[in-house]
Amino acid sequence: MKKQTPFILMSIVGCLAILPQPASAGETVKSLRGATEINAPSPYPQPEKAAPSSKPIKREFAEQLPLIPHTIDEYKIDKNTNQCLDCHGKTKETSAGATRISPTHFLDSEGKEMATLASSHYFCVLCHVTQSDAKPLVGNTFRAVPAPKRPKDGKK
Repeated sequence: MKKQTPFILMSIVGCLAILPQPASAGETVKSLRGATEINAPSPYPQPEKAAPSSKPIKREFAEQLPLIPHTIDEYKIDKNTNQCLDCHGKTKETSAGATRISPTHFLDSEGKEMATLASSHYFCVLCHVTQSDAKPLVGNTFRAVPAPKRPKDGKK
């Protein structure tokens, strides 16, 4: 044990030497964000008001999810209620011109058709957003890609 004591003491002293030292009273810590205070107002623009109910905006590419062409501010979507289903549900008539939910939203994880909406598609606003006439935040040179042409006989 006596031979190990100097080794143990040297190990402890070595560990203490590499620990960070506390800042002295006169030193200030510099932030990566510069002089901006944490509680300063956000420099990001506030979201635009949703566009009033209107015709759906054309999709820019083949697999783009549809945008919601009306406001949903007062819609209740929680674990017990989804007001989107009142007009867009599988059994609802589309007399108001509402688009029915895609049949893919009624498939389970193994691809079997279900009578009810799949739980992974229950909260619509996780994927679908309301359309807006907001000005772009940054410049954009995006050009829509034409949908791939499909054979007339329906085969892939």
